[in-house]
Amino acid sequence: MKIEHVAMYVNDLEGAKEFFTKYFGAKANDGYHNPKKHFRSYFLTFDDGARLELMNKPEMEDPEKTMTRTGFIHLSFSVGDKETVDRLTQTLKDDGYTVADGPRTTGDGYYESCVIGFEGNQIEITV
Repeated sequence: MKIEHVAMYVNDLEGAKEFFTKYFGAKANDGYHNPKKHFRSYFLTFDDGARLELMNKPEMEDPEKTMTRTGFIHLSFSVGDKETVDRLTQTLKDDGYTVADGPRTTGDGYYESCVIGFEGNQIEITV
């Protein structure tokens, strides 16, 4: 069994698509639009086959995204080595995103950073 995809609602559908394609090499489909439900989405596919569905519709809620809320808390991307973790973290910082933690080696042995990405979503970058 495998997780087929993860989906998330976003306010800025095009901006979210650009974030994942620019920084994480995602490939986007042509998009989907259901005019009856005012729903739009993109499926993004990453090099290993993992998929992320970005979705938008007018009647979404947008509660505060605290660092310790329950539920899904971050997306984690393995980039292969420490140098790439460092480089990508610095690129995101230079582009105006907040680095919440790291890069560092965690107590359980991961080398990672945590960046507050588009729309306040936590993105973990690890080896």
